[in-house]
Amino acid sequence: MADTILTVEDLTVDIPIGAGTLHAVRGISFDLKRGETLCIVGESGSGKSLTSLAVMGLLGKRIKRDAAKLEFDGKDLAAIGPNEMRALRGDRMAMIFQEPMTSLNPAYTIGDQLCEALHLHRKVSKAGAEKHAVELLGKVGITAAESRLKQYPHQLSGGLRQRVMIAMALMCEPELIIADEPTTALDVTIQAQILRLLADLKREMNLALILVTHDLGVVARIADKVAVMYAGEIVEAGTAAQIFDNPAHPYTRGLMRCIPVPGKTKPGEPLGSIPGIVPSLVGGIEGCAFRERCELATAACRKTVPERTAKGGHRYRCVHDIASAKVA
Repeated sequence: MADTILTVEDLTVDIPIGAGTLHAVRGISFDLKRGETLCIVGESGSGKSLTSLAVMGLLGKRIKRDAAKLEFDGKDLAAIGPNEMRALRGDRMAMIFQEPMTSLNPAYTIGDQLCEALHLHRKVSKAGAEKHAVELLGKVGITAAESRLKQYPHQLSGGLRQRVMIAMALMCEPELIIADEPTTALDVTIQAQILRLLADLKREMNLALILVTHDLGVVARIADKVAVMYAGEIVEAGTAAQIFDNPAHPYTRGLMRCIPVPGKTKPGEPLGSIPGIVPSLVGGIEGCAFRERCELATAACRKTVPERTAKGGHRYRCVHDIASAKVA
Protein backbone atom coordinates (compact mmCIF):
# COMPACT_ATOMS: atom_id res chain seq x y z
CA MET A 1 0.00 0.00 0.00
CA ALA A 2 3.05 2.22 -0.18
CA ASP A 3 3.11 3.22 -3.86
CA THR A 4 0.77 5.67 -5.56
CA ILE A 5 -1.23 4.20 -8.45
CA LEU A 6 -3.18 7.33 -9.51
CA THR A 7 -2.29 11.02 -9.35
CA VAL A 8 -4.69 13.78 -10.42
CA GLU A 9 -3.61 17.44 -10.35
CA ASP A 10 -5.72 20.42 -11.40
CA LEU A 11 -8.20 18.39 -13.46
CA THR A 12 -10.81 20.42 -15.35
CA VAL A 13 -13.73 19.32 -17.52
CA ASP A 14 -15.43 21.93 -19.73
CA ILE A 15 -18.60 21.27 -21.72
CA PRO A 16 -19.63 23.65 -24.53
CA ILE A 17 -23.36 24.42 -24.46
CA GLY A 18 -25.62 26.95 -26.12
CA ALA A 19 -25.30 29.50 -23.31
CA GLY A 20 -21.50 29.28 -23.15
CA THR A 21 -19.13 26.86 -21.43
CA LEU A 22 -20.16 24.69 -18.51
CA HIS A 23 -17.20 24.34 -16.13
CA ALA A 24 -18.34 21.00 -14.74
CA VAL A 25 -15.09 20.04 -12.98
CA ARG A 26 -12.86 22.83 -11.74
CA GLY A 27 -9.25 22.21 -10.76
CA ILE A 28 -9.51 19.12 -8.59
CA SER A 29 -6.51 17.18 -7.26
CA PHE A 30 -6.11 13.90 -5.39
CA ASP A 31 -3.96 10.79 -5.29
CA LEU A 32 -4.63 7.15 -4.54
CA LYS A 33 -2.36 4.34 -3.37
CA ARG A 34 -2.69 0.61 -3.97
CA GLY A 35 -5.05 -0.95 -1.44
CA GLU A 36 -6.73 2.39 -0.61
CA THR A 37 -10.37 3.41 -0.97
CA LEU A 38 -11.15 7.01 -1.90
CA CYS A 39 -14.78 8.04 -1.60
CA ILE A 40 -15.88 11.06 -3.65
CA VAL A 41 -19.04 12.47 -2.10
CA GLY A 42 -21.39 15.34 -2.89
CA GLU A 43 -24.81 16.31 -4.19
CA SER A 44 -26.06 15.34 -7.63
CA GLY A 45 -24.48 17.65 -10.20
CA SER A 46 -21.31 18.27 -8.19
CA GLY A 47 -19.08 16.67 -10.84
CA LYS A 48 -18.39 13.29 -9.20
CA SER A 49 -19.30 11.08 -12.15
CA LEU A 50 -17.66 13.40 -14.70
CA THR A 51 -14.44 13.21 -12.68
CA SER A 52 -14.57 9.40 -12.90
CA LEU A 53 -15.31 9.45 -16.63
CA ALA A 54 -12.47 11.93 -17.18
CA VAL A 55 -9.99 9.58 -15.47
CA MET A 56 -11.25 6.65 -17.57
CA GLY A 57 -11.15 8.66 -20.80
CA LEU A 58 -14.85 8.14 -21.45
CA LEU A 59 -15.94 11.74 -22.07
CA GLY A 60 -17.71 12.79 -25.26
CA LYS A 61 -15.75 14.21 -28.19
CA ARG A 62 -16.95 17.79 -27.61
CA ILE A 63 -16.05 17.73 -23.92
CA LYS A 64 -12.63 19.19 -23.08
CA ARG A 65 -10.50 17.53 -20.41
CA ASP A 66 -7.37 19.24 -19.14
CA ALA A 67 -5.00 18.50 -16.23
CA ALA A 68 -1.60 19.55 -14.95
CA LYS A 69 -1.03 15.87 -14.17
CA LEU A 70 -3.17 12.79 -14.83
CA GLU A 71 -0.98 9.81 -14.17
CA PHE A 72 -1.75 6.10 -13.72
CA ASP A 73 1.17 4.03 -12.41
CA GLY A 74 3.67 6.38 -14.07
CA LYS A 75 1.77 6.58 -17.38
CA ASP A 76 0.52 10.02 -18.48
CA LEU A 77 -3.16 9.49 -19.32
CA ALA A 78 -3.43 13.00 -20.74
CA ALA A 79 -0.74 12.33 -23.35
CA ILE A 80 -1.52 8.80 -24.59
CA GLY A 81 -3.66 8.17 -27.66
CA PRO A 82 -7.10 6.52 -27.80
CA ASN A 83 -5.72 3.09 -28.76
CA GLU A 84 -3.35 3.01 -25.80
CA MET A 85 -6.14 4.23 -23.51
CA ARG A 86 -8.41 1.42 -24.75
CA ALA A 87 -5.64 -1.06 -23.97
CA LEU A 88 -5.56 0.20 -20.35
CA ARG A 89 -9.31 0.52 -19.90
CA GLY A 90 -10.88 -2.79 -18.96
CA ASP A 91 -7.45 -4.31 -18.37
CA ARG A 92 -5.56 -2.40 -15.65
CA MET A 93 -8.34 0.15 -15.05
CA ALA A 94 -12.01 -0.80 -14.79
CA MET A 95 -15.30 0.91 -14.00
CA ILE A 96 -18.52 -0.27 -12.38
CA PHE A 97 -21.42 1.85 -13.61
CA GLN A 98 -24.39 3.11 -11.64
CA GLU A 99 -27.27 1.24 -13.30
CA PRO A 100 -26.41 -2.29 -14.47
CA MET A 101 -29.62 -2.70 -16.48
CA THR A 102 -28.57 0.10 -18.83
CA SER A 103 -24.85 -0.80 -18.73
CA LEU A 104 -25.32 -4.45 -19.70
CA ASN A 105 -26.32 -5.16 -23.30
CA PRO A 106 -29.79 -6.79 -23.30
CA ALA A 107 -29.07 -8.57 -26.61
CA TYR A 108 -26.07 -10.57 -25.36
CA THR A 109 -25.79 -13.28 -22.71
CA ILE A 110 -23.99 -12.68 -19.43
CA GLY A 111 -21.25 -15.09 -20.54
CA ASP A 112 -20.61 -13.22 -23.80
CA GLN A 113 -20.30 -9.90 -22.00
CA LEU A 114 -18.05 -11.25 -19.26
CA CYS A 115 -15.67 -12.97 -21.69
CA GLU A 116 -15.43 -10.06 -24.12
CA ALA A 117 -12.90 -8.08 -22.05
CA LEU A 118 -10.73 -11.13 -21.48
CA HIS A 119 -10.66 -11.95 -25.21
CA LEU A 120 -9.81 -8.33 -25.98
CA HIS A 121 -6.91 -7.98 -23.53
CA ARG A 122 -5.63 -11.55 -23.09
CA LYS A 123 -4.83 -14.47 -25.39
CA VAL A 124 -7.20 -17.03 -23.92
CA SER A 125 -9.45 -19.74 -25.36
CA LYS A 126 -13.23 -19.61 -25.17
CA ALA A 127 -13.25 -22.43 -22.64
CA GLY A 128 -10.58 -20.69 -20.55
CA ALA A 129 -12.48 -17.40 -20.58
CA GLU A 130 -15.73 -19.10 -19.54
CA LYS A 131 -13.95 -20.97 -16.74
CA HIS A 132 -12.54 -17.68 -15.42
CA ALA A 133 -15.98 -16.04 -15.70
CA VAL A 134 -17.55 -18.87 -13.66
CA GLU A 135 -14.85 -18.50 -10.99
CA LEU A 136 -15.45 -14.75 -10.70
CA LEU A 137 -19.24 -15.11 -10.59
CA GLY A 138 -18.76 -17.49 -7.68
CA LYS A 139 -16.35 -15.06 -6.01
CA VAL A 140 -18.92 -12.25 -6.14
CA GLY A 141 -21.55 -14.48 -4.55
CA ILE A 142 -23.62 -15.70 -7.52
CA THR A 143 -24.85 -19.28 -7.11
CA ALA A 144 -25.13 -21.76 -10.02
CA ALA A 145 -22.58 -19.58 -11.80
CA GLU A 146 -22.12 -21.82 -14.83
CA SER A 147 -25.81 -21.74 -15.73
CA ARG A 148 -25.83 -17.92 -15.44
CA LEU A 149 -23.50 -17.57 -18.43
CA LYS A 150 -26.37 -18.44 -20.79
CA GLN A 151 -28.83 -16.02 -19.19
CA TYR A 152 -29.63 -12.48 -20.35
CA PRO A 153 -29.57 -9.38 -18.09
CA HIS A 154 -33.37 -9.17 -17.86
CA GLN A 155 -33.44 -12.65 -16.31
CA LEU A 156 -31.44 -11.48 -13.28
CA SER A 157 -32.46 -9.38 -10.27
CA GLY A 158 -30.93 -5.94 -9.67
CA GLY A 159 -28.53 -7.31 -7.06
CA LEU A 160 -27.35 -10.11 -9.36
CA ARG A 161 -26.87 -7.71 -12.26
CA GLN A 162 -24.70 -5.49 -10.08
CA ARG A 163 -22.63 -8.51 -9.04
CA VAL A 164 -22.20 -9.37 -12.72
CA MET A 165 -20.92 -5.81 -13.32
CA ILE A 166 -18.38 -6.26 -10.51
CA ALA A 167 -17.28 -9.62 -11.94
CA MET A 168 -16.95 -8.00 -15.37
CA ALA A 169 -14.70 -5.29 -13.93
CA LEU A 170 -12.51 -7.98 -12.31
CA MET A 171 -12.12 -10.18 -15.40
CA CYS A 172 -8.62 -8.87 -16.24
CA GLU A 173 -7.57 -8.39 -12.60
CA PRO A 174 -7.26 -4.57 -12.74
CA GLU A 175 -5.21 -2.47 -10.34
CA LEU A 176 -7.77 0.37 -10.17
CA ILE A 177 -11.55 0.13 -10.02
CA ILE A 178 -13.87 3.13 -10.15
CA ALA A 179 -17.37 2.38 -8.83
CA ASP A 180 -19.89 5.08 -9.78
CA GLU A 181 -22.70 4.87 -7.20
CA PRO A 182 -22.90 1.06 -7.54
CA THR A 183 -25.60 0.65 -4.87
CA THR A 184 -28.01 3.47 -5.81
CA ALA A 185 -30.52 1.22 -7.61
CA LEU A 186 -30.50 -1.50 -4.93
CA ASP A 187 -32.47 -2.00 -1.73
CA VAL A 188 -30.74 -1.48 1.62
CA THR A 189 -30.01 -5.17 2.29
CA ILE A 190 -28.40 -5.70 -1.11
CA GLN A 191 -26.49 -2.41 -0.76
CA ALA A 192 -24.78 -3.72 2.38
CA GLN A 193 -23.86 -6.98 0.63
CA ILE A 194 -22.36 -5.18 -2.38
CA LEU A 195 -20.33 -2.82 -0.17
CA ARG A 196 -19.03 -5.74 1.89
CA LEU A 197 -18.13 -7.54 -1.32
CA LEU A 198 -16.20 -4.54 -2.69
CA ALA A 199 -14.31 -4.15 0.59
CA ASP A 200 -13.41 -7.85 0.68
CA LEU A 201 -12.25 -7.87 -2.95
CA LYS A 202 -10.16 -4.75 -2.38
CA ARG A 203 -8.32 -6.39 0.52
CA GLU A 204 -7.92 -9.73 -1.24
CA MET A 205 -6.61 -8.31 -4.53
CA ASN A 206 -4.89 -5.15 -3.15
CA LEU A 207 -7.01 -2.99 -5.45
CA ALA A 208 -7.14 0.77 -5.48
CA LEU A 209 -10.83 1.71 -5.31
CA ILE A 210 -12.60 4.99 -6.05
CA LEU A 211 -16.19 4.95 -4.85
CA VAL A 212 -18.48 7.72 -6.08
CA THR A 213 -21.50 8.24 -3.83
CA HIS A 214 -23.80 10.77 -2.21
CA ASP A 215 -24.42 8.52 0.82
CA LEU A 216 -22.27 9.46 3.82
CA GLY A 217 -23.35 6.27 5.59
CA VAL A 218 -21.64 4.30 2.83
CA VAL A 219 -18.55 6.51 3.13
CA ALA A 220 -18.28 5.91 6.87
CA ARG A 221 -18.23 2.14 6.35
CA ILE A 222 -15.74 1.80 3.51
CA ALA A 223 -13.53 4.91 3.01
CA ASP A 224 -9.85 5.37 3.80
CA LYS A 225 -9.86 8.87 2.29
CA VAL A 226 -12.73 11.22 1.45
CA ALA A 227 -13.04 14.05 -1.09
CA VAL A 228 -16.13 16.26 -0.73
CA MET A 229 -17.16 17.88 -4.02
CA TYR A 230 -19.39 20.91 -4.50
CA ALA A 231 -20.05 22.81 -7.73
CA GLY A 232 -17.30 21.02 -9.61
CA GLU A 233 -14.47 21.38 -7.09
CA ILE A 234 -13.17 19.55 -4.04
CA VAL A 235 -14.03 21.74 -1.05
CA GLU A 236 -12.64 19.37 1.59
CA ALA A 237 -10.40 16.31 1.57
CA GLY A 238 -8.78 14.14 4.22
CA THR A 239 -8.93 10.78 5.91
CA ALA A 240 -12.35 9.40 6.82
CA ALA A 241 -11.62 10.08 10.50
CA GLN A 242 -10.71 13.71 9.81
CA ILE A 243 -13.82 14.37 7.75
CA PHE A 244 -16.26 12.73 10.15
CA ASP A 245 -14.66 13.80 13.45
CA ASN A 246 -13.90 17.40 12.52
CA PRO A 247 -15.57 18.52 9.27
CA ALA A 248 -14.01 21.86 8.35
CA HIS A 249 -16.06 23.17 5.40
CA PRO A 250 -19.58 24.53 6.02
CA TYR A 251 -20.90 22.36 3.17
CA THR A 252 -19.50 19.18 4.74
CA ARG A 253 -20.95 20.18 8.10
CA GLY A 254 -24.32 20.76 6.42
CA LEU A 255 -24.20 17.28 4.89
CA MET A 256 -23.43 15.78 8.30
CA ARG A 257 -26.48 17.48 9.83
CA CYS A 258 -28.67 15.73 7.25
CA ILE A 259 -27.78 12.29 8.66
CA PRO A 260 -29.72 10.75 11.58
CA VAL A 261 -27.33 9.84 14.43
CA PRO A 262 -28.18 6.64 16.35
CA GLY A 263 -28.80 7.46 20.00
CA LYS A 264 -28.92 11.23 19.38
CA THR A 265 -31.58 11.87 16.74
CA LYS A 266 -34.99 11.40 18.34
CA PRO A 267 -37.84 9.68 16.44
CA GLY A 268 -39.83 12.27 14.50
CA GLU A 269 -37.18 14.94 14.98
CA PRO A 270 -36.57 16.89 11.73
CA LEU A 271 -33.15 16.39 10.14
CA GLY A 272 -30.92 19.22 9.05
CA SER A 273 -31.05 20.58 5.52
CA ILE A 274 -29.04 22.84 3.22
CA PRO A 275 -31.25 25.61 1.78
CA GLY A 276 -30.94 26.81 -1.80
CA ILE A 277 -29.62 25.13 -4.93
CA VAL A 278 -26.23 24.50 -6.55
CA PRO A 279 -25.18 27.58 -8.58
CA SER A 280 -24.87 27.55 -12.35
CA LEU A 281 -21.41 26.55 -13.54
CA VAL A 282 -21.82 28.27 -16.91
CA GLY A 283 -19.27 31.06 -17.32
CA GLY A 284 -16.94 32.23 -14.59
CA ILE A 285 -17.39 31.73 -10.85
CA GLU A 286 -15.75 34.12 -8.40
CA GLY A 287 -15.17 33.40 -4.75
CA CYS A 288 -16.87 30.58 -2.87
CA ALA A 289 -19.57 28.80 -4.90
CA PHE A 290 -21.30 27.78 -1.64
CA ARG A 291 -21.66 31.29 -0.23
CA GLU A 292 -25.33 31.81 -1.22
CA ARG A 293 -26.30 28.73 0.84
CA CYS A 294 -23.85 29.20 3.72
CA GLU A 295 -24.87 30.49 7.14
CA LEU A 296 -21.31 31.76 7.75
CA ALA A 297 -21.02 33.75 4.48
CA THR A 298 -19.42 37.20 4.62
CA ALA A 299 -18.28 39.75 2.05
CA ALA A 300 -14.85 38.03 2.00
CA CYS A 301 -16.46 34.91 0.51
CA ARG A 302 -16.92 36.76 -2.79
CA LYS A 303 -13.15 37.02 -3.21
CA THR A 304 -10.47 34.37 -3.74
CA VAL A 305 -10.99 31.41 -1.41
CA PRO A 306 -7.81 30.09 0.23
CA GLU A 307 -7.05 26.39 0.53
CA ARG A 308 -6.17 25.65 4.13
CA THR A 309 -4.31 22.64 5.49
CA ALA A 310 -5.04 21.41 9.00
CA LYS A 311 -3.30 18.70 11.02
CA GLY A 312 -2.50 15.50 9.15
CA GLY A 313 -2.95 16.97 5.67
CA HIS A 314 -6.68 17.68 6.15
CA ARG A 315 -7.42 20.21 3.36
CA TYR A 316 -10.40 22.52 2.86
CA ARG A 317 -11.34 25.67 0.92
CA CYS A 318 -12.90 28.33 3.14
CA VAL A 319 -12.20 31.89 4.26
CA HIS A 320 -13.11 30.75 7.79
CA ASP A 321 -10.44 28.74 9.58
CA ILE A 322 -13.01 26.34 11.03
CA ALA A 323 -10.70 23.37 11.61
CA SER A 324 -8.43 25.41 13.88
CA ALA A 325 -11.32 27.13 15.66
CA LYS A 326 -13.30 23.87 15.95
CA VAL A 327 -16.61 25.67 15.55
CA ALA A 328 -19.45 23.58 17.01
